[in-house]
Amino acid sequence: MKKVLEKRKDIAFYIILYPLPMHKDAARKAKSIMCEKSLSMLEDVFAKKAIPDPKCETKVIDENMKLAEKLGISGTPALIFSDGRLVPGYIEADKIIEAVDKK
Repeated sequence: MKKVLEKRKDIAFYIILYPLPMHKDAARKAKSIMCEKSLSMLEDVFAKKAIPDPKCETKVIDENMKLAEKLGISGTPALIFSDGRLVPGYIEADKIIEAVDKK
């Protein structure tokens, strides 16, 4: 995402946290990030840094998981483009830009 944003200021990403059950402690971490609404906490998770327990009650993560199931998303990352195309898995920045431009 960062590489795309370096090249294109007209592209936006909406991050929907979807903790996979196979990742130990992912749901707790996702809830903490949602409670704090913190992009830096998300980056800390990817950097394998410890983050605090959630400071609020939130159903957002559970709702995200239900939505992912309804949409047939079973893994991460997954990109959904503005025209509804769902592309599962990792995609290089240039390929994301190409896909956006094809709309």
